[in-house]
Amino acid sequence: MAQVTSIRNAKKDHLLTPENCLFAFIDYQPEQFRGVGSKSSSELLLNAITLGKIARAFDVPTVVTTVGVQMGVNQGTQKDLIDALPPQIEIDRTTLNSWEDENFLSAIVASGRKKIVMAGLWTEVCVAYPTLDAIKDGYEVYPVIDAIGGVTKDSHEAAVQRMIQAGAIPVTALAIACELQRDWARSQGHALRTIMQDYFRQSRFLKEKARENRQFDFDRNDINRPSQVTL
Repeated sequence: MAQVTSIRNAKKDHLLTPENCLFAFIDYQPEQFRGVGSKSSSELLLNAITLGKIARAFDVPTVVTTVGVQMGVNQGTQKDLIDALPPQIEIDRTTLNSWEDENFLSAIVASGRKKIVMAGLWTEVCVAYPTLDAIKDGYEVYPVIDAIGGVTKDSHEAAVQRMIQAGAIPVTALAIACELQRDWARSQGHALRTIMQDYFRQSRFLKEKARENRQFDFDRNDINRPSQVTL
């Protein structure tokens, strides 16, 4: 593999680099997925898992948090996502706003990084609140739009606009991957190609499945529809 000689300081770069950002995964729990209405849970989980694989491939620090597990209300982070992430301890909270949890905030501060790639459920609550607080405290926040979801499309879109107006920078999972890579001579090139190939394969499967379901619904409705023929 060719050596990469950067012409920029990776820690001070205005773009995201593996050396200047961290990823936060918030409340990717089964109970939260069941409440999402802005995007299919399968698509959300695929994008979140892809983001987790990206974090592992580029050795980016990650903070994972849940809500209500120790209270016995909710389960932990979705297993498929945990398996994709670098090994770590989940930070459980009682607060809706993770920025108001001492352990979560301490983990962010301890990283020493000021760029946060933020992903979680739901957009209008557990993503929006810490995003707004982090921006106020001087952080750059990058909500991963295709890996977050709200209770409804309206609530998701309103929350995204609220975050953008406060200074958040919207991104997508694959855009993050390419920004971290930026040069195919980097040692992570092969890993990223594998991640992207897997993503596109699974994404195609989900789209084909969705088309089949829509066709099934159309055919079923057509059968049950009263005849419009008049004599």
